[in-house]
Amino acid sequence: MDCPLFREPEKPIINTEMLVPPYGNGRSLELEIGPNIKPLPDFDPLPDSMEGPVLLKVGDHISTDEIMPAGSKILPFRSNIPEISKFSFIRIDETFYDRAIAYREKGYFILGGDNYGQGSSREHAVIGPRYLGLRVVIAKSFARIHKQNLINFGILPLTFANNADYDDIEQSDMLVFENLRQGVSREKTLNVTNTTRKETYTVIHSLNDRQIDMVLSGGLINVIRRKG
Repeated sequence: MDCPLFREPEKPIINTEMLVPPYGNGRSLELEIGPNIKPLPDFDPLPDSMEGPVLLKVGDHISTDEIMPAGSKILPFRSNIPEISKFSFIRIDETFYDRAIAYREKGYFILGGDNYGQGSSREHAVIGPRYLGLRVVIAKSFARIHKQNLINFGILPLTFANNADYDDIEQSDMLVFENLRQGVSREKTLNVTNTTRKETYTVIHSLNDRQIDMVLSGGLINVIRRKG
């Protein structure tokens, strides 16, 4: 049979009877929201230097479901970032939230093995820890979509130049980055000092110019705001 040909109608038929036009320009109207809906928090730009603990060290193939679980107990808070952040890494370490709150302003690090962030593409696996102060994740490798989500919300994903360095760093070790913003902008390799063990490691980022802008600005939303 011949394939039927589709032709655009000369005048589209649009039913507007159930459409209500906005009131004026809408600027004077107040949006009514329920108590469990909170605005997305503001995220600050990447600092020029950073010192903090390895708050959590995890192994290979950590999934987004382990970073931020799903389920009927947690998903009702998906529009309430302060509340849903309380479940960050809860399946790995129930003390993570309380420990992260203590370093929320100064920042901290997470250490990961291979394929960090594999699984579903849920953004809350990034937004929750970001709200709690996470700024840098150092891993052997990242799952592709989770890596981009980290960048989208201003978290710097770094990999080891030498994966054996992963074994030398323990949870609670203090790490220091100097000239972080300049280093990310100009080089693909950075140095991080472990002041607990008096060691320095080389780490790598693979960000393109657009991604660098997002990380330095504190996330994609900040980039759009600046350009708007």
